Amino acid sequence: MNNLDSLATALYVTVDDLIKEHPHLAPWRPRIGFKPALTDAELVTLAVMQGLLGFTSEHRWIRYARAHLRSMFPYLPRQSGYNKRLRAATGLMRTLARLLAERTSTWADDVWVVDSTPVECARSRETTKRSDLAGWAQYGYCASHSRFFWGLRLHLVCTLSGLPVAWARTGAKADERETMIDLLAAAPDLRAARAGQTIIADRNYYPKHFQSQLREQGFHLLRPRRKGEPATPGTTLFRPLRQVIESINQTFKAQLDLERHNGRTPQGVCARVTQRILALTAAIWHNDQQRQPVLRSLTAYDH
Repeated sequence: MNNLDSLATALYVTVDDLIKEHPHLAPWRPRIGFKPALTDAELVTLAVMQGLLGFTSEHRWIRYARAHLRSMFPYLPRQSGYNKRLRAATGLMRTLARLLAERTSTWADDVWVVDSTPVECARSRETTKRSDLAGWAQYGYCASHSRFFWGLRLHLVCTLSGLPVAWARTGAKADERETMIDLLAAAPDLRAARAGQTIIADRNYYPKHFQSQLREQGFHLLRPRRKGEPATPGTTLFRPLRQVIESINQTFKAQLDLERHNGRTPQGVCARVTQRILALTAAIWHNDQQRQPVLRSLTAYDH
């Protein structure tokens, strides 16, 4: 728990300073009105602690915080108020994840890994019919687990240490290659600063025009060869690197409960997915600041 207390303190101070330096980062609210008793920096810290401690129920999380975290958070909202504040802070959490990532030593890595992972949103047919996610969430197939699911896909660009660089959420049937092109095209600052960046992907990122599009953006793609293709240099390195990609996805699913997000609306799902990405980024950032070895899991922050 000491590691988590240290992270929470460092994160709160950093986020509070960033919001004071850049007030536009904070969620919009009227100039005239009540001042929130829970500051935005406290809200973000509370959300990260929830993600790292594995609370998927906001009701249980607020109850736990009231019992154990009063010394850190003198005021705690009710579950409904916390939920509304969290959804409103989605943009803030997304920006903070990027700012914290840029402050780590691994941000400068010249190799990225890309992949997508399912974000299941419902299982019963009746739920899928009534869900507010209908129209965005879709039926899809997860080849690595040999199962169909109804929900979304989280497309990730990470460093080899698991630090999220960029991400996008799409329907389950969205093309991984088109999504990756659009994701990188939407980040011109990354393209400008990363000329010649190497991207490692699995064999599904295969059409030649896809590789040409990446090359035009200044990226170099490496992937395992498909059946009938000539051998390419570095093929023997893909198996251990594939394990790196799987370990990143496993961290999101097993330790940050990505598929137990409990989001029932597009805004709710976006907030909860972003919350988990920020939690992972904050853990890597804090570990990097403490000059500790790269975390392969988040067990150091378990309660």
